Formats: sequence, structure tokens, C-alpha cells
Amino acid sequence: MPNRRILTFPAVHPCKCVSPTTLLDALIALARTISGHRLSAFSAHRRQARETIREVRIILIFLEEIRNCGSDLPESAMLCFAELYVALQKICYLLEDCTREGARLWILMQLEQVTNGFRILIRMVATALDVLPLASMDLPLEVREMVELVTKQARKVEVSTDHSDDQAVKDVRAILHAFENRIVPNSIDLRRALDHLAIRSWKECNEEIKFLEEEIQFENSKEKEGDITLLSSLMGFMSYCRAAIFDAFDSPSSSNERSDCIYEGGVIDGLNLEDFRCPISLELMIDPVTVSTGQTYDRASIQKWFKAGNLNCPKTGEKLKNTDLTPNIAVHKLIQQFCYDKGVGATQTSNRSGRDLGRSLLAGSPVAAESMRILAVFLVEKLSTGTAEERNKAAYEIRLLSKSSTLNRASIVEAGAILWLLFMLSSSDPSTQENAIAALLNLSKYWKGKTVIFECGGLGSIVDVLRNGLKKEARQSAAGTLFYLSSVAEYREEIGKLPLAIPALVELVRNGATRGKKNAVVALFGLMLFAGNHQIALVAGIVPSLVDLLTSERGDLVDDSLGVLAALAENPEGTHAVVMASAIPLIVRILHSSTSRVGKEYCVSVLLSLCINGGTEVVSVLQKLPSLMGSLYLVLTEGPSRAHKKANSLLHILHNLRSPGASSMLPQAVRQELLVSCPVS
Repeated sequence: MPNRRILTFPAVHPCKCVSPTTLLDALIALARTISGHRLSAFSAHRRQARETIREVRIILIFLEEIRNCGSDLPESAMLCFAELYVALQKICYLLEDCTREGARLWILMQLEQVTNGFRILIRMVATALDVLPLASMDLPLEVREMVELVTKQARKVEVSTDHSDDQAVKDVRAILHAFENRIVPNSIDLRRALDHLAIRSWKECNEEIKFLEEEIQFENSKEKEGDITLLSSLMGFMSYCRAAIFDAFDSPSSSNERSDCIYEGGVIDGLNLEDFRCPISLELMIDPVTVSTGQTYDRASIQKWFKAGNLNCPKTGEKLKNTDLTPNIAVHKLIQQFCYDKGVGATQTSNRSGRDLGRSLLAGSPVAAESMRILAVFLVEKLSTGTAEERNKAAYEIRLLSKSSTLNRASIVEAGAILWLLFMLSSSDPSTQENAIAALLNLSKYWKGKTVIFECGGLGSIVDVLRNGLKKEARQSAAGTLFYLSSVAEYREEIGKLPLAIPALVELVRNGATRGKKNAVVALFGLMLFAGNHQIALVAGIVPSLVDLLTSERGDLVDDSLGVLAALAENPEGTHAVVMASAIPLIVRILHSSTSRVGKEYCVSVLLSLCINGGTEVVSVLQKLPSLMGSLYLVLTEGPSRAHKKANSLLHILHNLRSPGASSMLPQAVRQELLVSCPVS
């Protein structure tokens, strides 16, 4: 059962009509599986496992003897075998869990539960065998005596924990206690605990961390605290061991990591939704506004904060220069797109509890928090004073740690990692450069990470990697980093001022691999929210590059490309470029065929802007495209309210802007291009 939860034993009872032969074969198969376990595979609970396997091996001899005899089984024996079948299934599951890759630490820390599991299951076997009618079964005497002996031993056996396991649990708890008290654990103590678990490599340690992550996600999905505290503490312990104990990583190539791709879906999927929750109310922001310190809050929440007499920034504590509130259009658009992608309203999403935010920003336990802070200091020391190999490994560890946890990002930023990672971007070693920029990509998701990167003058170094990165993965991570930085209005403008930044992104759109194109498009999406960047992008040839994507790509990359075109088409120069790229029939075709609500809205936005800026020439061409009207009416009936309004406005223009004397806003060259690219059909 691939989806079985660890330490759960969903045994199946055989049906009453099962044939004796079938049941006997199933019992023998289970017994052989159990007997095949090697004690060397058990890092803990060896004594209990040895006793259980020994008893099942004797039962296997008994079952094979019955099958060899070929005699009929009495009905009472079938009932006993059915109970034995259930018990052996559960034993099989328990032994699988005790030898499960990546779960060694967790199984050790569940010492009492696992020991009790062995105790119960051995007694289940004894109960099933105790009522077996041996006297009425045609079996050799020595086999009967063997089964009777096993039954007697199973009834009397005292299953207790191993002393070595008890000591190992005490060692781990002592280490966790040291972390909680901000004490760096002794490396000898760490190695002794790892040796007991037979964790002897970076890869094995990493497997433990992956398992603990999955368990934490499962507990979070249930919205119950459960074992999250212990799981988080153990994950902090293992994360520290991975970085501090093992000198070299023996994992697959770092290029296989997905942290260099900022999203698998649309623009919003690259962001943590919790970044869009108001720090005051812990709810999704409906009307995000920015205060003078550059921090963003929901308008209603920050206004209440001011009315209460507070004149400092709630997040940074800085005294505000004024109480002016500037609408954060970028964040507002990203939140709206998330709601469209997920098919929910903003108010629906904002009513969620702040639990998830707490789990994102706060540690699951004091141990997890302190171990991460200690580890961050250790890694920054390696970045600053280590050998080239140690610096590379430290950057890779930061890359992994900062991938999903806001707490980890905060600890790493506070420890001062960003400056050293920026220095490493100029490395001549491709792996070092890639790990450094991928780590910066992850840290740029954290609000203070953005600030530190900008204040350290990191924009230029990131753009250099975007243009001249030694590996394609480094270049696409640089594009992703610019996307996160572009979520801040001030940085959007500063990135645009770098002469080669936007042209380099356009070049990545044009010639990059699929993942690089995705990162470049969403970075451009963020940068186009500042109108001053439009002309730079147009000169760099952004429109033809995006139109090429529309013809060659599918899915979310098409949606995001349309989003950039929608922003550009809002001004006459952008409209000119879209028309000259012969994009109108293509956009109408996508509007007709797309199943994406976001994509349809962007198509309508582009066409509406083209009509407003292009005048009667654009309108006349659109009126002659047969599929357009039906597509717009479909948006009216099925689209969200904003798309509905835009479609309604576009229909109004198409119906009313027919007058031969209506003014044209396009130059003669563009009107000629319209006639060539959009002939009457």
C-alpha cells in the first residue's frame, strides 16, 4: 500500500469463502517476506525484530509442512489461519516501517509505541495459534511440538525496549535540549547518535530530512498540532547534522533541484501565498498599500493601526515619516491572479485562519528555531572563511534550507549570508555560482532578503549572472531573483535603470530553455508594472519574442506572456508594437481556444487596449474576425467580474465605433500593417 501512513497497519481480513489452499499460500508468502528481513537493516528495535522474525520462521516451517501433507483442514483451523493472516500482515507492515529509508530517527523516537506494537502483534500470533486444533491435523509430531513451543513462548515473552535504543533516545533529547538553550552541540555527541542510526552520509541524512518534511506537511494538512513539535525539532537536529557533520554532499547534481524555477504554474505559483497576508490581520490583503518604510499592509488594518495612535511601522518598528498610503498595484494584481487561478474570491481566501502563516513564519518548536539560528551562523562562517569546497557546500545547504521555510530564510538573512553569496556570484566555478544565485533566489522571497540584496548593491551582480552565467540554471535563477525583487516598486524602477537588465531578460525569453523562459517572462511581468520600463522593453524587442512564445508554448507560459502584452498595450507605443508583430489574429485565436480564465482575461485586455489606442483600423479588423464575437459573449456569461467588464467594454466599442469619420490613432505604416496581417476573411 504505497499511501499507507507510517506505523499504521491496515490489515485485510480474508473473506469467508476463501479456499484453504489460497489462504495457506497467502500465509506462506507473508511468512517468507517477514523471514527475509535481515537484522542488519534495523537501526533500532533489533531485539524485538529478531524475536518476531524467529517465531515467524518457525511458523513458516509449520505452514509449509501442512501444504506438503495436502490434508484437509478443519473449519476451526481455517478460522485460526484467518486471524494469523491478519497478524502477519500487521507484522509485515511494522517491520517495513522499522527499516524504512529516511525514517530511522522517527522510528527511534517512537520507541514506546513501536515496542508496544511488537508486543501486541506477538500476542496476536499466540492467540491465533493457541486455539489451533493440532490434534485433528495430520502433522508430524516434531512439527506439532514446535508450534506448541512457539505458542507458549509468544504468550510468555516480555517485549521491552533495548538498552541501546533507550540510551540513543536520551542522547537525541539531550542534543535537542542543547539547541533549545542556544548551546552548540558537541560533534562527538552528534556522531554517536548518528552512528546508532547508521546514518553515515550526507545523502542518508538528507533522506531523513525529506521524510520529516513530508510528515510535517501531513500534520499541517490535518490542521492539527499532533507531532509537529517533535517533528520540527528532529528536522532542526537533522538539518544541522547534514551541514555540520558531513563534509561533502553525495546527492544528485544540484542542477536537478527545482529551486531555480520560481514556478510550475502561473505567475502567482512562484510566490508563497503567505507573502500576501497582511502582517497585522494575518489575512490575505484585499487592498494592499505601502507605507513610507516600504512595507505593505492591508489598507483597513494599517488605518486601524494609525487610529490607535501608532506612528511606527508594525513590521520594522521604524518611525514613519508620514502616514501616506500608496496603493501597491503589483501585489494587488498578483493576489487577484491567484484568486482567478484557484477559482476563489479574495474575501473567501482572506477568511482563512492565520494558522498557516504561523507555521510559515514561526518554528514548529523552540528547538527548530534555535537550531536554525545556530546553523545559519555556522554556514555564514563557512561562506566567509572556508575553503572553496566548503563555501560551495555552504551555499548549497543554504539553497536547500531556504527553499520552503520562511523561518529558515529569516535566520539565514539575519546571520549575514547575502553579502557573501553576492561575492560568490563572480566565482569561476559553475557549481559555486549556480548554488549562490539559487540561494539568493530563495532568500529574495523574504521581505528583508529583498532589502539586503538591494542595499548591498546586488542588482548589478545578479544581472551579470543573468547575462553571462556559467550555466543555464544560474541564468534562470538570476531571472527568478529579479522577479521577486520587482515586487517592490522602488526596485522595479532601479532594475530598469540598469542598461542591460531588461534586454538580458528579453534575450532569455528568446533563446532560453523552457524554465528560463518562464522565469524571464514573470520577471518582465513584474518590471512592466512600472510604466517607465515599457520603452526599454519595446526597444529590446520584447513583443516579437512574446508573440513567438504564444505560437510555440502552451499553458501558463502563454498566460503570463499575454499578461506582459496586456501591460505593454496600455500605451500607444505598445499597441504599435503588438500590431506590427501581427499578433491580433493570434490573440483572438487564443481567446477562442483557451480554457484558462486568466488567459482569456489577458486576451480581452490586450484587444481592448488595442482598440482604445489604435482606433478604427484595429476595430475594423477585429469586426472581421468571425470567432471574436462568440468568444466575447462567452466571457460575458462565464468570466469573472473584471473580465466581464472588459469584454462588455470591448463589445461596446466594436458595436459603436463604426463611423467612417471616426479618428484613427495609428500612423499610416501601422494601418497598412493591419491590412496585410489581418485580411478580410
